[in-house]
Amino acid sequence: MYVVHNRVESIYSLANFIRRICPNARLGVAHGQMGEKELEQVMTRFMHHEFDVLVATTIIENGLDIPLANTLIVNRADRYGLSQLYQLRGRVGRSNRRAYAYLLIPSDETLTPIARRRLAAIREFSELGAGFRIAALDLELRGAGNLLGGQQHGHIEAIGFDLYCQLLERTIEELRSGEVQPEVETAINLKVDLKIPADFVEEEVQRLRLYKQIASSRTEAEIDSLYRDLEDRFGELPLPVRNLLEYARLRILGRARGVTSIERTVQGIDIKFHETARIDPERIVELVGSGNGLTFAPPATLRLKAGPSRAGLFSSIENILREIA
Repeated sequence: MYVVHNRVESIYSLANFIRRICPNARLGVAHGQMGEKELEQVMTRFMHHEFDVLVATTIIENGLDIPLANTLIVNRADRYGLSQLYQLRGRVGRSNRRAYAYLLIPSDETLTPIARRRLAAIREFSELGAGFRIAALDLELRGAGNLLGGQQHGHIEAIGFDLYCQLLERTIEELRSGEVQPEVETAINLKVDLKIPADFVEEEVQRLRLYKQIASSRTEAEIDSLYRDLEDRFGELPLPVRNLLEYARLRILGRARGVTSIERTVQGIDIKFHETARIDPERIVELVGSGNGLTFAPPATLRLKAGPSRAGLFSSIENILREIA
């Protein structure tokens, strides 16, 4: 049997009270402030049926599977959340034995309206598969939360929602693939004019929004969509705007290939790779030997010797990045 009392400072007093009224019951106590070995010893003894009653905090909420435990008593159940009560109730009834869950509360008149709804729900939703209905009601009672507000630990607003989403996306991809990819950002300096002219987009706020939209693009499809949208809204794109969009395209291509920088120098165009960039060496050898003015020099730099004209600057670099993929 479990007895849940979520107050460490008074849990031993409750345990002593249970010993007085049930002197023949073998009793153990478990809470999160115990040492790791001591807690493990108590839980192991309970699993081996050396205890009849385990007085514990909500530390038992998840992960326990003890089929012989068929009775749960939750002290002051009005202080628990709905999902928490649902998890605690799931600690019993894990075998073919009939199970019982008793929720102890003070006088009904002292309960808040939300506490009454929580207790009514945990009593009503007892059939198999009721977890979704419990979660939906819990969302209704507690609200969806405040993802960006100051109540959150860490203050997401300090890094911005866009960066937060990028970090989240990156972490999910690492968990999915099982590989930790280095964060590579491509710095580009081609010495060309990059801007949205005031005579092309008159409103300053709108220009800032377009800059942000271009900078946050993550795929070539988004760049192509921006081309179409801008031409549809403002007419033919001036050269500085086209340069800006092509900069964004190169940044996307470079990031995907582990390129740390693309720089125009007096010698030509230098494309430098991160040390962990996944590049096929044989493909690099083929490109260098193709007679297109490409050379490769340490450390991990691919150079286009003859600097292309401004008209073919972006297309030349894009072709090289596509070829090495």
